[in-house]
Amino acid sequence: MYELTIESTFAAAHQLRGYKGKCENIHGHNWRVQVSVTAERLNEIDIAIDFHDLTDITRDILSQLDHKNLNDIFPFTERNPSSENIARWLFDTLAKRMVSYDVRVSSVTVWESDYASATYYED
Repeated sequence: MYELTIESTFAAAHQLRGYKGKCENIHGHNWRVQVSVTAERLNEIDIAIDFHDLTDITRDILSQLDHKNLNDIFPFTERNPSSENIARWLFDTLAKRMVSYDVRVSSVTVWESDYASATYYED
């Protein structure tokens, strides 16, 4: 099994509904995102997926969030835009885009600071 990982970033604001503390107020983060995909085999040129393709797809999805208020973007209009929910949304969105490649999204980690992150993966 092969695992490939890329990183990307975006900047966005959010606020956590129902949270008692500073994070209930709108505030921003410079988010860092790690995307890992797995492949059981390599293609005819001995790669699982081109890093450029994986990076471009990830950046395309992140462009929907970049410099936005996440609370205004579905599904975060209904669910809190927590690091956990952002990681899950990115995982699901990336998984849909990976169907034309012979790889599977294995995990997405979202860092909201240098010291705090949330990871989503499926068994």
